Amino acid sequence: MGAKRILTLNVNGDDYEVVCAPNTTLLEALREKAFLTGTKRGCDLGACGACTVIVDGEAILSCITLAVEAEGRAIRTIEGISDGGDLSPLQQSFVDHGALQCGFCSPGFIMSATELLEEDPHPERAEIQRRLAGNLCRCTGYVKIVEAVEAVAQGAEGGAR
Repeated sequence: MGAKRILTLNVNGDDYEVVCAPNTTLLEALREKAFLTGTKRGCDLGACGACTVIVDGEAILSCITLAVEAEGRAIRTIEGISDGGDLSPLQQSFVDHGALQCGFCSPGFIMSATELLEEDPHPERAEIQRRLAGNLCRCTGYVKIVEAVEAVAQGAEGGAR
């Protein structure tokens, strides 16, 4: 398996020193080493999107990314999306539109939508649907999730933040 090593992960602008084996996933490092539990463990196969985080501006699946691959890169998790104690416009839109029920998938959807809105502050519905297709939800049926993202896109200046 190899020797454990100390990694410095920059998460939401803060450095975390974590001790990891070479096969430790970024998801495990975030949840179990840095104690940032907003990123959810779903399938561990890269199929559900619950573990989505943003690394250097790109939404990635943390369950299939090794922690060592993220060292020296800027990692954003759901904990880093809000502005101080206030919800981001996207998070608030999820609340306002009833786009979360159990909430388990919400961090992944919000991270994927954040990446989209930062790249294109005013995407069309088809693009929102395409970009969120890698995230699965068992509760809401997707309509309210898309509507929440659309609401931000229609009124956003500068996207999700």
